[in-house]
Amino acid sequence: MSVDVVLIGRNEGDRLVKSLASVMPQARRVVYVDSGSTDNSVAHAESVGATVVALDMSVPFTAARARNVGFAALMEAPEPPEFVQFLDGDCIMAAGWLDAGEARLRENSELGLLTGLQAELNRNITVFNQMSDVEWKRPAGEIDACGGNMMVRVLAFQAVDGFDPTVIAAEDDEFCTRLRKAGWRLIRIERDMCLHDGGHLRFEQWWKRAERTGHGFAQVGHMHPEYFVRERRRGWIYGLLLPFIAVFGAVSSPAVPVLVLGVYALSFFKTMRGLQGIGLPADEARRHSIFLTLSKFPNLIGMIRFHWRRLSHAQMRIIEYK
Repeated sequence: MSVDVVLIGRNEGDRLVKSLASVMPQARRVVYVDSGSTDNSVAHAESVGATVVALDMSVPFTAARARNVGFAALMEAPEPPEFVQFLDGDCIMAAGWLDAGEARLRENSELGLLTGLQAELNRNITVFNQMSDVEWKRPAGEIDACGGNMMVRVLAFQAVDGFDPTVIAAEDDEFCTRLRKAGWRLIRIERDMCLHDGGHLRFEQWWKRAERTGHGFAQVGHMHPEYFVRERRRGWIYGLLLPFIAVFGAVSSPAVPVLVLGVYALSFFKTMRGLQGIGLPADEARRHSIFLTLSKFPNLIGMIRFHWRRLSHAQMRIIEYK
């Protein structure tokens, strides 16, 4: 085996304990990058044999920067790896995943990255966890991008200079986009990779996460204009344009706000039908559609926040939701 693991986390508590327990028996070497935890994350990682790297917190931390630092630490080893598995500290790796992933990467030198099947650990405790689980359910095959849990060929990672540390959300999409533009292929294989313990329990967490998602849409879309086009358009239309029309159109006719509500209702029912089409029960699809329709507002806030930061040359700081 020539796969090492970069595990990143911040105050993950018991989630990190479970994550390390799943990773340590499989990996040749594990680097845990800690982003200023105040719990016992560092002590536990050291106790199970992981190499711990503390991220410099004098600079605003991002997942991208943490992954880059972990990768650099692995490259300093006497026998650096050929492949690196990146894993978030709230994820439990499936048994046999590293061997399966390495085998596929060795089969084809054009593959720069692969990922596997992911699911939510406690899917049904909240509607927000259910929505995350649906996000993870993607078909196997050639892909444009994936989440941060991925196995990457070292040569490919080095060819694009790793993750962009200034990207605070959707940094994985941005990294994958540069890999594709550099000529590397990306795939998802039909193999369990990990369980995600997101712990999305409250509305406020969901709202902040949706804000961060919107920031990612805007930032990555600004860097790669062909990417997140539909997502950005929906944010501006449903989050800003339609409310503007409803408020100012009401001056001329009370029918205008009613028509705008009809547009939102149409979007809601279209989303619900789509979710039922992929197998979600009617009640679950209805609940998800409510929040997906509502998500355009926090998405818009995140998009505006990015552009304000960009135009004012302010620092890009992560939007925390845990």
